[in-house]
Amino acid sequence: MKSFITIKINFRGGIISPGDLNNILFAVGKWGVTKVKFGLRQQLLIDVTHESFNILKKELDLLRIRYEVDKDEYPNVVSSYPAEEVFITHTWLSEGVYKDIFDLMDYQPKLKINISNSNQSFTPLFTGNINWVAAPEAPHFWYLFIRFPKTNVVYEWKDLVYTNDVVRMSRHIEALIFQYPEKFYDNPNPDGESLYTLAGKENYITKPVEAPAKLPSFNLPYYEGLNRYQDKYWLGIYRRDESFSVNFLLDLCDLCLKTKIGQLCSTPWKSIIVKSIEEKDRPEWNSLLAKHLINVRHAANELNFQVEDNCKEGLQLKNYLLGRLHKNDTRTFGICIGIKTRKKSEVFSSILVRKRPLISIAGFGLLHVYDILCAKDFNPNERTGSVFSRGNPKFLLTGQLHRAIFSFYTHRINLQKQLTAKPARGKVFIKPLKAEFAYQCKHCLTVYEENTGDPEKGIAAAVSFEQLPGDYCCPLCESGKDHFIKIDKNILGLQTV
Repeated sequence: MKSFITIKINFRGGIISPGDLNNILFAVGKWGVTKVKFGLRQQLLIDVTHESFNILKKELDLLRIRYEVDKDEYPNVVSSYPAEEVFITHTWLSEGVYKDIFDLMDYQPKLKINISNSNQSFTPLFTGNINWVAAPEAPHFWYLFIRFPKTNVVYEWKDLVYTNDVVRMSRHIEALIFQYPEKFYDNPNPDGESLYTLAGKENYITKPVEAPAKLPSFNLPYYEGLNRYQDKYWLGIYRRDESFSVNFLLDLCDLCLKTKIGQLCSTPWKSIIVKSIEEKDRPEWNSLLAKHLINVRHAANELNFQVEDNCKEGLQLKNYLLGRLHKNDTRTFGICIGIKTRKKSEVFSSILVRKRPLISIAGFGLLHVYDILCAKDFNPNERTGSVFSRGNPKFLLTGQLHRAIFSFYTHRINLQKQLTAKPARGKVFIKPLKAEFAYQCKHCLTVYEENTGDPEKGIAAAVSFEQLPGDYCCPLCESGKDHFIKIDKNILGLQTV
């Protein structure tokens, strides 16, 4: 049986030169690689045998390509650039601004950095450790959100930072986090104010944040097919098994170079986008798709799934769930469904299906079940907010997922009613909502409800939070009992069970 390793090549911000990609693919193709993949952080993933890599390494070194093998010491910089012009319009954040930032990046970040437009949800805002979000009201200034490594704690910076200082401050903050790991790295209670003070602002162009940043509602565009924008076309290509034929990509690179398209983009949905296709070149692009039998009209609910990189088990579960959603003709428009099978991975999602073992022996999991978690307000740019359904065997999972999807649409309908409700004439008496409380982890927003208890930890229903043992911890992030706060269920939008 052959043993494979994974080569990871970063394309900063998801921007790929057709010439560079052509050279890489030509090199790996010579040594038997027939398919490659794109990852959640917009990088290229190549699986090769150990024997092939020993030869391929020389080829990549000759091309001066930076790469990693079976590790992620230098995670890619994610950006919303692939969505510019085609999904995002009328903002100050242009192609030139992105590229100015990337040109200033004279180091390889060891922390995850996201650079995003504020009025989009096609690319995630906060899956990085250092997250820059363009301020719509202040051209060339950025909100900054720090998600401390190995935690779900997000700290919103007190200042907006000027474009030319984004890279310098990112480097400074990364250095501080590694300099004081006991304060900021894998610490369940990191002190954002301390990091802010250490970083200072004297050497940077900043302005005070006047109001907290407003996060966009999630709206995933249909990101494949040949589509018109302005006076040109863009082409989006998604592959059901996440694999792209090397021969197809070589032909795609050739056509880009022939038609003077200087770049293509990888997306966090493991797809690719080609922009700036001229009207006169449309027949050649259609011929390319026909030659390689590439389909570009998949069902929208299939495009809404996020699965971990190089995860065969996750893809199988995705296909299992998709088959049942298709069979029931279930609507999933506007929902991002994530699948998580690994303990330390992170998936962008409105609704997360998480696999976990009921029993662990010497690091091996036995008797796996599935939890369904929902992000706050079902917005994947928020942290996961609550456990919707816990400990489901696989045969019950589809029904529970259907219930979660129904809750999403109920939530959206209720929001719409609030927005469109007209004030009644005359005096109106409103019956106050009965105050009911739950306890919520302040780090990952998981909720402990007395009505359901915590069966996974042997806590029966009707056990109040006060009655929980002193060593009780959050089932999601394992924070202690003292990190839960009391909160009104009406604010959370939870229903009494």
